[in-house]
Amino acid sequence: MAARRSKRWRSAEVRQLRDWLKLSQTAFAEELGVRQQTVSEWETGAYEPRGASVRLLDIVAERAGFTYGEGPSSDEP
Repeated sequence: MAARRSKRWRSAEVRQLRDWLKLSQTAFAEELGVRQQTVSEWETGAYEPRGASVRLLDIVAERAGFTYGEGPSSDEP
């Protein structure tokens, strides 16, 4: 299981998590309750997730077995 994160979500990590989950930006946005444009802005670095979005990304990543900043924590999702 992944450890709790203490750093911010960077654009590459958001993209890695979405890719790890095998979701489109639209599907990922729906799962998180945000707009697709918001996911796009996170992934391009225009904005960083903040507030409740950070905690939600932490939870999704932890449940998916995603290791922060290092990509997947195992060979299989």
